[in-house]
Amino acid sequence: MPSLVCRTCGRKIFTTAPITALFEEERRCPRCGAYLEPDRRSGPRRVAHRRHNPAQDPGPPESGPERRNGERRDGERRRPENGGGR
Repeated sequence: MPSLVCRTCGRKIFTTAPITALFEEERRCPRCGAYLEPDRRSGPRRVAHRRHNPAQDPGPPESGPERRNGERRDGERRRPENGGGR
């Protein structure tokens, strides 16, 4: 199913026919009246993996125990000066 997009207002419209088979009036956006264009992102976004680990890659090194033992905050959060909440 082809999809058409309006680059002016961002509306996405699904059609049953390609844009070349539509009438002039049907090629316009129903919301703002600008010309519709075929969606550029209709196919798969990625063709191949961007990052690939080799089969013999051991992964990240073992670093031992975690460095942070406790919570980051010891006390309460700061209160706003004007006394208001979020």
